[in-house]
Amino acid sequence: MKKIRVLNVDDSALMRQVLASLLAKDQEIEVVGSAPDPYIAREKIKALNPDVITLDVEMPRMDGITFLEKLMRGHPMPVVMVSSLTEAGCQTTLRALELGAVDFITKPKIDLREGMDEVAQDLIAKIKVAASARVRPLLVKREASESETKYASRNTLHGSSSAMIKTTDTIIAIGSSTGGTEAVKDVLEVLPPNTPPVLITQHMPERFTKTWADRMNGLCRISVKEAEDGDSVLPGHALVAPGGYHMALERSGARYTVRINQDPPVNRHRPSVDVLFASVARYAGANAVGVILTGMGGDGAKELLTMKQAGAFTIAQDEASCVVFGMPKEAIKAGAVDKVLPLGDIAGAILAHVGYSKAA
Repeated sequence: MKKIRVLNVDDSALMRQVLASLLAKDQEIEVVGSAPDPYIAREKIKALNPDVITLDVEMPRMDGITFLEKLMRGHPMPVVMVSSLTEAGCQTTLRALELGAVDFITKPKIDLREGMDEVAQDLIAKIKVAASARVRPLLVKREASESETKYASRNTLHGSSSAMIKTTDTIIAIGSSTGGTEAVKDVLEVLPPNTPPVLITQHMPERFTKTWADRMNGLCRISVKEAEDGDSVLPGHALVAPGGYHMALERSGARYTVRINQDPPVNRHRPSVDVLFASVARYAGANAVGVILTGMGGDGAKELLTMKQAGAFTIAQDEASCVVFGMPKEAIKAGAVDKVLPLGDIAGAILAHVGYSKAA
């Protein structure tokens, strides 16, 4: 079996040593080298041709984000960021994901050796996923599909006319994991202000979800926020499951709300996409759209099928546009999907299904 060749880039000699020691324990990974800064990393990439890079954010001479941007423009390859849990660290990590990093791990604040031991399995899993992920050059931007262009331009002309979308009792539920921060953004950016309510479960640690939601809120025409227990589910609003918490839909009469809890992980995840989809199947039934996007594993497949059986319209992202074709693949195999679509066509399909009016 060909081993995954990893280059660790970090200005801390201790961190480079810890990473090398942890990764050496896995028989499928070979640490081929390390670099204390991006300039040396650039030369080692040419000499060693690694499959995956782990990249620190804060380094001398050139920061990790600047290096990542240069790398993705000239020599795109799988990168796993090594980040901090500070607010600035969250913002920087999300920028790295925008630029094309596949995933990230968080550095412990104290006791580096013991703290990294705790995240070792997560790091190893993410490196293995990154090795097979689809990484595209930064300059290659996704072109809007014909359906997206049509819907977006019509909304620009007609503002938030109530004739555009029938919002009664419709819930849009979206689940994603690796690569999902950008995929979800691509879908939400197209949606007009009076889109039916959107509920999102993205596998992400605590604190990152709020930063991500706030970031999307500034980019989208719908309102996006990290969900709080008891929040109302309203047209023109998207709620994001908080990191470390499940989010479930509830209904009282005609009113929808969300419940946030710390029940045990499902499919090794909290938040879990299956938890969201199961609750939407139960309380919204046929008045729902279920969307499963890029991500590793099988979270969401089982309960997307429950949504479909309850009459919901279900969509999976296609393999060619996924960073990791794990979650959509499992949902397709389970028979849970009505349509398999490129990422650029998903927003248009949602709008068409919920009754976007061409005559608006």
